[in-house]
Amino acid sequence: MEGNHIKINEWLLPLSWLYGIGSDVRNLLFDMGILASKSYDIPVISVGNLTVGGTGKTPHIEYLIRLLSKNYKVAVLSRGYKRRSSGYVLAQPDSPMKMIGDEPWQIKQKFPETYVAVDSDRRHGIEKLTTDKETRDVQVILLDDAFQHRYVTPKLNILLIDYHRMITEDRLLPAGRLRERASNRIRANMVIITKCPRDLTPIGYRVVQQTLHLKPFQSLFFSTFKYKNLRKLFGSGEIPLEQLRKENMHVLLVTGIGNPEQMEQDMRKFAQYVTSLAYPDHHYFTAKDAKEINRVAQKMPKPMIVVTTEKDAARLRNLKGLENAVSDNTYVFPIEIEILKDKETTLNEQIINYVQKDS
Repeated sequence: MEGNHIKINEWLLPLSWLYGIGSDVRNLLFDMGILASKSYDIPVISVGNLTVGGTGKTPHIEYLIRLLSKNYKVAVLSRGYKRRSSGYVLAQPDSPMKMIGDEPWQIKQKFPETYVAVDSDRRHGIEKLTTDKETRDVQVILLDDAFQHRYVTPKLNILLIDYHRMITEDRLLPAGRLRERASNRIRANMVIITKCPRDLTPIGYRVVQQTLHLKPFQSLFFSTFKYKNLRKLFGSGEIPLEQLRKENMHVLLVTGIGNPEQMEQDMRKFAQYVTSLAYPDHHYFTAKDAKEINRVAQKMPKPMIVVTTEKDAARLRNLKGLENAVSDNTYVFPIEIEILKDKETTLNEQIINYVQKDS
């Protein structure tokens, strides 16, 4: 596959074999009904993936919020990965990021009218959302990163697959990045290939279709990222993306996401000079990190700006120790998704029809 980012640790394949046995047994228990899965009267849409790392779940969740909020009261339920709280928490406009996690915090800041809740027990979270006085007017629940959470049976199961990390070429953890076997894509009602090149050819589309061997009941769509103007993290102000190359700006890209390679490639479409500082996914930045960012920024030619993702901005916002020359020139790289092949209307209609039918 073009632009393949897959790396297989061959020496870990025996452990992947053992991991696969455990995954298969778990799925078999659900398939046989020994482990129970519960469905709900309210429309529940799951957005998830088969791999560890970023496939663009948050931008796709935001796409669904924009689509559905026009006519429905929407709630997003996440486990709140790496949050420093436990149990069920309903996000408020002033909820600290550490209490709900970076992605739920980002969503709540962008969509304050949307209910955003976190709970590692998705059943409990759904029941709280639908019965608590504060949220019981909810009409649609979006489950974030729930493809493996089989204790809930969503009526619409959306599987995201990174174009650069096709699941058919990957391996199970820990040798590869698959959480379960690629064959389990059969559980998806809708598959979206994410992060596609904007100029993907008709042959490229057909190669993906033939590779996945989807069933007739499974819809296939392709999405790509579209980028907005850079927005200042501290204070107000924007920089048009085309200005980066015009002014020969040097960009220090600071990320703590699952797939920093893709973000760096995308940044190079707009800036000629890019230096990357990549931290682990959902990384909580520390004073030591602030010193490293300051040190690297000082050495870079001028003009220089620091660019980070929306998800990382939630964790960088409260970081102490950044020098003024750094914090005053730190910008957020906002992204949205765009559905390719003129299929946006088709995708929207399928989702809305599902919600109407299941309401």
